[in-house]
Amino acid sequence: MESGYEVIVLGAGPAGLVAAIQSARAGARTLLVEKGGICGGTLVTGGIPYPASFYAHDTQIITGIGWELCCRAREELGQPIPGPVQAGPQSTGCLHFQVNPAIFAALADEMLLAAGAEVLFHAMPAAVCTEGNSWHLTVCAKTGLRSLRAGILVDCTGDANLVELAGLELRQNPELQAATLVVQASGYDAAALDYEAIQAAFEKEVAAGRMRRSDPGWDHGRIDFFLRSYGGNRIHVPEVNARTSEGKTLAELAGRQAMLRLLRFCRRQPGLENFVIDSCSPECGIRETATIRGKKQITIQDYESGRLWPDAICYSFYGVDIHRADHVAYRVIKPGVYPTIPLGAMLPAGSRRIIVAGRCVAGDWEASSAYRVEASCMAMGQAAGAAAALAAKLGADFEEVPLEKLHTLLRRHGAIVPGDLGKGD
Repeated sequence: MESGYEVIVLGAGPAGLVAAIQSARAGARTLLVEKGGICGGTLVTGGIPYPASFYAHDTQIITGIGWELCCRAREELGQPIPGPVQAGPQSTGCLHFQVNPAIFAALADEMLLAAGAEVLFHAMPAAVCTEGNSWHLTVCAKTGLRSLRAGILVDCTGDANLVELAGLELRQNPELQAATLVVQASGYDAAALDYEAIQAAFEKEVAAGRMRRSDPGWDHGRIDFFLRSYGGNRIHVPEVNARTSEGKTLAELAGRQAMLRLLRFCRRQPGLENFVIDSCSPECGIRETATIRGKKQITIQDYESGRLWPDAICYSFYGVDIHRADHVAYRVIKPGVYPTIPLGAMLPAGSRRIIVAGRCVAGDWEASSAYRVEASCMAMGQAAGAAAALAAKLGADFEEVPLEKLHTLLRRHGAIVPGDLGKGD
């Protein structure tokens, strides 16, 4: 028997969970489908609980449901709400602050259920097709295939899996950014190590093919980059394409193999005899797979100039941040520049009644390396959820929904709409 919804959201990462909350709060019957057993995506299962950036230097450019969730996660533990970024010659203008991933995920559940959204964990899309103004979606659940129907689909898989299943076009860069496995290490005093000797030993292992320069992270093969931070967001996993299950499997295997190489190497070094890996994230953090071919495309010129698109639906702020095998190419966004995301970049070319939010919206390599971060994904997710609810209620395509209605709904739910900065100050 087929279950019917007005909106189905695929993927419960930062974009998808916010999209589902927004859609349900706006009154649409909403289902959130997630391949794992917990909300949060990279913030939770990827081990990066530092959402950035709600601020652009000293100006807050993203609020709404994502900000509400992060603030609630801190308030739950009596932690202060983060404020503006302090200016300085070394400042990137980005606000990084920590949230407890377990509390974040539990509050996401609470907010989804309070909004009236339904949630289905442990299920993945298997097939999708259209019939009139409806989407027919088949998902693979633990007990077999299940048929679902929806007026609107929201693809927040991060890899545009739903878009691809629908036969719509994706784009992939010739070089994909490296992934990262987040680990936590202990059993040594980082201040007491002879880094010069350890580096020399590491270089010999690299030359012998037993270690890789990317293993300790993206600081040009420097082992102290990993050791001084006791691991963390360091181990680079290059040359993987995690868009498919096969590619994601290779990424997971490669990340844990790198972790073992580091464990075995470190325990042979003076001062690191008791080195131990205390934990690793359940999933390798993926920065890039594919983007959609959108009805509009964000270029790096658009992003770095702070272009205010005619159909802009949210702000984004982060530097150009391209992770290669053992180093990062980073470029800051100038103060006073507030990049925007257009609705058209979230709509696959040649499509109707399907919208994308998150890292796979349409943009070039440098632009997508900037807007792929968690706070921007939350802002895109809220915009997608609002647009989906309106389109479902109106029985219309996204481009038929009056932009002012969309902006009004977003403001009603606490979001900052592009063009509103400075008004009422």
